[in-house]
Amino acid sequence: MAKRDGTVAEVEAGVANLADVELARLIHDRRAGVRALAKRELKRRADAAAEAERLERMLVHERRLWDRGIVHVAGIDEVGCGPLAGPVVAAAVILPAGCSIPAINDSKQLDAATRERLVPEIQGRAVAYALGSCTVEEIDRLNIYRAALEAMRRAVIGLAVAPGHLLVDARRVPGVVMSQTAIIGGDTLSQSIAAASIIAKVHRDALMRELAREHPGYGFDNHKGYATAEHLAALERLGPCGAHRRSFAPVRQGDLFAPVKLAESEADE
Repeated sequence: MAKRDGTVAEVEAGVANLADVELARLIHDRRAGVRALAKRELKRRADAAAEAERLERMLVHERRLWDRGIVHVAGIDEVGCGPLAGPVVAAAVILPAGCSIPAINDSKQLDAATRERLVPEIQGRAVAYALGSCTVEEIDRLNIYRAALEAMRRAVIGLAVAPGHLLVDARRVPGVVMSQTAIIGGDTLSQSIAAASIIAKVHRDALMRELAREHPGYGFDNHKGYATAEHLAALERLGPCGAHRRSFAPVRQGDLFAPVKLAESEADE
């Protein structure tokens, strides 16, 4: 039992069990330590309530579909449209009706450690999930917009369970028969889309770390292919490598700096 009128140590031990009205009284306690405890606990409760409200808002689109009897709702998102190198990756995720995952959000709003922590939870609770991607060569052939759509299509058709509806971040997936809803800013407005963005982001980051080992000197493990100052300097110094998108202007310009690779017979002369 919490002791509102006990020592500071006793209040601290039971502060989580005190009612809000009791905490409000403690804010005016003569002891600074007790006042600090009460303020900290009230803030924690306010933050928890705000987070619960945010998570509930992220289920608005899903609940509308679940209430109509559409149980398998898939969220779709892609990552990697902007970088100068590496594939574009999409994910499709079906979470069970009523599922709510704490801390889930747009992958861009989360740090790397939180994304890595959430992936196994999302995958463990998902009814089904799948990844789709397009290679650098496909990006250069199709253009990045069409390649991203194709990556999304591949993710959807890769699901082991057929979705009854798709929730897509700002786009519509081509070449699929199921109904779908495009949601602008969907990775912050839909839990299913946010889950897809996290899985796609973590997977693509891992691929870029592999490319960093295959193509040392470009810093792919740091910038993940984006046009940072480090990347542009490496591109000018080394020229493009096989992981670069030749259809992107900075890479095309980088071709001008690319060192000439001599044939073995020429190099021996």
